[in-house]
Amino acid sequence: MMKWMTRFFMYLDRYYVKHHSLPTLDDAGLQSFDRMVFQKVKVRVKDAMIELIEKERNGELIDTTLMRNCVEIFEVMGMKSLDVYQTCLEMDLVLTSATYYERKSKGWLCEDSTPVYLQKVEEALQSERSRVHTYLHKSTEPKLVDELENVLLEAAQKELIERENSGVIALLKNDKLDDLARMYRLFARLKSGLEPIANLVQQHITAVGNDIVAKRANAVASGNVRDPSSDPTFIKDILAIHDKFRSIVNDQFAGNSLFQKALKEAFVEFVNRDVGPDSSAKLMSTFCDRILKTGGEKLSDEQVEDYLEKVVFVFSYLTDKDLFAEIYRNQLAKRLLNQRSASADAEVLMIGKLKLRCGAQFTGKMEGMMNDLAIGSDHHHEFEGFLKKQREKGPNEAALSLEFSVQVLTTGYWPSYRILEVTMPPLMVRCMNLFKVYYDSKTSHRRLQWVHSLGNATIRANFPKKKWYDLQVTTLQAVALLLFNEGDGALSFEAVRESLNLTVDVVKRIMHSLSCGKYKLLTKTPAGKTISTSDQFMLNRTFASPMRKLRIPMASLEESHSQKSVEEDRSIAIEAAIVRIMKARKTLQHQQLISEVLSQLAFFKPNLKVIKRRIEALIDREYLERDPDQANTYRYLA
Repeated sequence: MMKWMTRFFMYLDRYYVKHHSLPTLDDAGLQSFDRMVFQKVKVRVKDAMIELIEKERNGELIDTTLMRNCVEIFEVMGMKSLDVYQTCLEMDLVLTSATYYERKSKGWLCEDSTPVYLQKVEEALQSERSRVHTYLHKSTEPKLVDELENVLLEAAQKELIERENSGVIALLKNDKLDDLARMYRLFARLKSGLEPIANLVQQHITAVGNDIVAKRANAVASGNVRDPSSDPTFIKDILAIHDKFRSIVNDQFAGNSLFQKALKEAFVEFVNRDVGPDSSAKLMSTFCDRILKTGGEKLSDEQVEDYLEKVVFVFSYLTDKDLFAEIYRNQLAKRLLNQRSASADAEVLMIGKLKLRCGAQFTGKMEGMMNDLAIGSDHHHEFEGFLKKQREKGPNEAALSLEFSVQVLTTGYWPSYRILEVTMPPLMVRCMNLFKVYYDSKTSHRRLQWVHSLGNATIRANFPKKKWYDLQVTTLQAVALLLFNEGDGALSFEAVRESLNLTVDVVKRIMHSLSCGKYKLLTKTPAGKTISTSDQFMLNRTFASPMRKLRIPMASLEESHSQKSVEEDRSIAIEAAIVRIMKARKTLQHQQLISEVLSQLAFFKPNLKVIKRRIEALIDREYLERDPDQANTYRYLA
């Protein structure tokens, strides 16, 4: 009616009303409608609308067009403002909706599991959003949804997530990924809705990890692990659970930083626990050694790369990263020097991943080792050219009756090795002297030092039962075997020791490998599995094997890593950090200095007593001094 009246009296509205400052016909009509109709029926209309909405929630069909028309009246009566709509309809609608869903929530909590409850909540929220879009004003949606989230989610969260059979931990145990994703979506809308869930996720991951660690410790204690220093099953179990939970964090929890932190803190807790005689750092490095060397795990290039990626990720949780680096460097050296590396590309790939994770300082020595090997092939070709030129001077100048190659190592990059003053056979001495002449002609700034414990050789051996065998041995084994070419092929332990000029311990290892190992090239008297200084050795003339090429293993003379070297490197790193900090700050209290040192040491977590000792050492060397007025304050001395 008002529209028709406005059209009919348009001229009046446009001129007379305007010039006499009177209300427009629209406003006058609304005011009349408000006074004569709206004020009398608004409460009943509101109650009727709320009743219809509740019927719709319970599954009944209602006239949504009528609802939309009623809402429009509340909107229009505000005279271009939503005040009337909000105070006369929306406020009560939100409150009654909260009451309705509070009642529903109690029933669902009694009847349903957490996943079913959350499904119903998700459906209810979607239904309310749809209702707003159909006939309510759009500004109602955030108010209504916020109120319902408080009633349905926040009030019930503790019970829902901690339920024994359907809470967070139960969902994780049973791999209910869709339910976990729904839980994340819903509780992410609450201000602090994700923290308690992240805490439970961390608790579960820690428990799973601790179970694996305990299983490993029990197996080692009961002797059920064949080689405690190399336990690939343990590392694979750790990698598997990391894969699983990292995937859940990234997919179901959308990579949320709270869950990233929960994953990290859980792994940091159990990966650094005591796992038997060997640390996780050593087991992890040994696992890498196993998949990177020939004869280890039978894996494709893609599988090797995948494992390395996973190991480096878990490695980032280690507090003793420097210990891993030292062990890994020793094992890398053995692979490279013994030509046991399955793939140079895989070695470079692993070093690159560690460099990306920890920086160039962490991998500098490893990269130097790889570079030495690359240069070594150039040395080999140049040495061949040198020998050729020497032969041109005279036929006997560089005549070698054996193939001979040398790998030159840069001392600073490689682990420290024992220097053995072994007496070498004249033929080998001639080879070594020729290489020294060649190398001295290349540089005058470096000095060669022979590390015979790292060398290897292939010897052609003739035994009576078969024509020949190619024996792959270490240089020390080769030198010992050559002694048995003289005389009747029999020597005492003491005769071998004097001829080689080596310690009793080293000679015992050599002779054990030749007479007590898988391939008994020598026989000993008396027979047995241990070597004594009174033993007699003789060439085993009855030796026979179906294979022509035989590798004769020998116990390493070198440690897999030097704890002393690790401690020395740590002391240097701690002192460098202290000096850096004090140079910048000039004056600092003891506790502040400790905190800043800990924050700067990325590769290990030092004991506080060790830091204190390094501070005292720097005071003794006059890098720092104590403040005479404040005993717990240090000053930097320029």
